Amino acid sequence: MPSPYRALFAAPGSKGFSAAGLVGRMPLSMMGIGVVTMVSQLTGRYGLAGSLSATIALAAAVIGPQISRLVDQHGQRKVLRPATLVALTAAAGLLLAAHFGWPDWTLFVCAVGIGAVPSLGAMIRARWAALYRDTPQLHTAYSFESVVDEVCFIFGPIISIGLSTAWFPEAGPLLAACFLAIGVFWLTAQRATEPAPHPRTGQGGGSALRSPGLQVLVATFVATGTIFGAVDVVTVAFADEQGHKGAASVVLALYAAGSCVAGLVFGLLRLPGAPERRWLLGICAMAVSMIPLLLVGNLPFLAVALFVAGLSIAPTMITTMSLIEQHVPRAHLTEGMTWISTGLAVGVALGSSVAGWVIDVAGARSGYGVPAVAGAVAVAVGFLGYRRLSRPAPRRGGTVEHGSEREERHVA
Repeated sequence: MPSPYRALFAAPGSKGFSAAGLVGRMPLSMMGIGVVTMVSQLTGRYGLAGSLSATIALAAAVIGPQISRLVDQHGQRKVLRPATLVALTAAAGLLLAAHFGWPDWTLFVCAVGIGAVPSLGAMIRARWAALYRDTPQLHTAYSFESVVDEVCFIFGPIISIGLSTAWFPEAGPLLAACFLAIGVFWLTAQRATEPAPHPRTGQGGGSALRSPGLQVLVATFVATGTIFGAVDVVTVAFADEQGHKGAASVVLALYAAGSCVAGLVFGLLRLPGAPERRWLLGICAMAVSMIPLLLVGNLPFLAVALFVAGLSIAPTMITTMSLIEQHVPRAHLTEGMTWISTGLAVGVALGSSVAGWVIDVAGARSGYGVPAVAGAVAVAVGFLGYRRLSRPAPRRGGTVEHGSEREERHVA
């Protein structure tokens, strides 16, 4: 491990909470694609599979920020454990409903309950922020966590799709639920590095989404999430059409591998200039990288195209976290980070459902038009909102905390 990354873990407890975050985030890449694989295996209906994956993502988009707001007020342990129990109960219901062929509406009810899964990425980044706020190490920490996200997306789909196709259809989502339980309860057992809660009094609360800069980021990431959701569903269907459905996991892993490589390199750099410019460049690169997918004719070409497309993901996400630091008060940091996940989740919902419909009507190759259009929309929104991003919000120290600097450094 390069020395800047190795130095991160000199802080007591950092190895433990980062490891728990890795385990707890595996369902991020396993549950949605696992549900798509499971339902398509059991019913052959990609439209239903995509709609269920979209429902999970959309429910998470609605519920996730509320969970993170409660975390800001009451702490991670008190909120994450009951929320996770709700998500695990719903996941068990979904597996039973799919296995026994219950009516479609029961699948959707359970899918909504799975949306209570907490945003582990935001929780881990909040712990890093409490340790390294206003230091160069925070950039490295965010880069490392983006790499961890991509590691999850490299191995998660392989494990989830592989188990569901080689063992039994429900195996992928089942293992995802196990990872979630282990990760959350392991993380919340680590009290020493948990950011201090900040109860809000009077009218000093409000939502992090009131920030104009955050609004631009979230809107753009709705389109970006549409890219991710569509690529997942279309790639599984395309591999199925080619007669190698199990190979979809490897292809999607290469997509994440490209992002992982770029994130590792980006974390070692100290680039000059305004972060909003780098962010806009990253959004443009993500959009352009979708164009070659329209020309795919076989799985090897698709794998190469997705690897190249992945190179722009992690640097864009890392820069986004830096921008959140500029545009969101510290007392709302966890919520602000979760709103980005919410934007992505809404986009994944749109991308999954629209792509599933396009596949059913016109075939898998036509489905790659969905991420191409979504990329163009992301660029348009990014350019329209660029001026808001160039004006950081005042009073970043928060509106509800008036204690010492030591206390302020623990606001998450």
